[in-house]
Amino acid sequence: MTWKNQTILVTGCTGSFGNVLSRIVLDELKPRKLIVYSRDELKQHEMRHVLGFDDEAIRYFIGDVRDGQRLRRAMTGVDIVVHAAAMKQVPACEYNPIEAVKTNINGAINIIDAAIDMKVKKVLALSTDKAVNPVNLYGATKLVAEKLFVQGNSYSGATGTKFSCTRYGNVVGSRGSVIPLFKEQSARGEITVTDERMTRFWLTLEQGARFVIRCLDLMQGGEVFVPKIPSMKLLDLARAIAPECKVKTIGIRPGEKLHEVLLSRDESRQALELDDLYIIEPSFPWWRERSLSEGRAVTPGTKFSSDTNSRWLTLDELRAMAGEGDDA
Repeated sequence: MTWKNQTILVTGCTGSFGNVLSRIVLDELKPRKLIVYSRDELKQHEMRHVLGFDDEAIRYFIGDVRDGQRLRRAMTGVDIVVHAAAMKQVPACEYNPIEAVKTNINGAINIIDAAIDMKVKKVLALSTDKAVNPVNLYGATKLVAEKLFVQGNSYSGATGTKFSCTRYGNVVGSRGSVIPLFKEQSARGEITVTDERMTRFWLTLEQGARFVIRCLDLMQGGEVFVPKIPSMKLLDLARAIAPECKVKTIGIRPGEKLHEVLLSRDESRQALELDDLYIIEPSFPWWRERSLSEGRAVTPGTKFSSDTNSRWLTLDELRAMAGEGDDA
């Protein structure tokens, strides 16, 4: 795909992910235009300070994914949409379930409808490992959103808008990350973990952004892309950030898992594998016309789980990623 001729809209663009993606897209891909779509005017003002007030390649739209009419106006002339807007804090979604549904599910419907109506070429939505066998409302809403985006291809037809998803794990440095909490607690000499056995998938904001860019090049419409990323033990992270501190176990919170899954055994039956990612293909008749020629079939019954991962982050790697090492 030739990026310099593309107009790109990113929902939730003023978040941690959107800021990193915007810098990479503007500095390296040089698109015709990047549209920042978000509902927070202060964050947009702060983003202008970082990206520059005079860059003619950037446009700023105040808007909410709950507002379908505003999305249609923002998508006028847009080629690519990256959908990153979401309510993603598990406790907030549990306490405000209807608001989570309005943003994460109804917002997905609005994105799909607006993209089809405005003849957008590609839409890539960000999902999460918590969408696999969800135990909390956040994961459940993202599971529904995944299904909506995959099935959105049936609404757009063979020559219309193509919809796909990326699904990955916890992002280092994103808002709500556990790292600031651990650093704050370390000043008091004691760090709290919910369970010493807990594991998570981990990647950096830049890795997530570059994965999205790659998937936009690969997508045919209908796939869920899963990166092969390393796991980390929550206890190791605590030791990497504050090795001298006492660790107190406080118990798993409501809606929390011991381990996360990025590819379930059931999904493995319709998945392809590349060296660095899995591609979950949809089981619909229209998919036969779009299936990627590259990749090898995943062995049925394969499960990509954070506790059985073949790749683990070392303490040094964790320190560097958390900003505690010399190379951070």
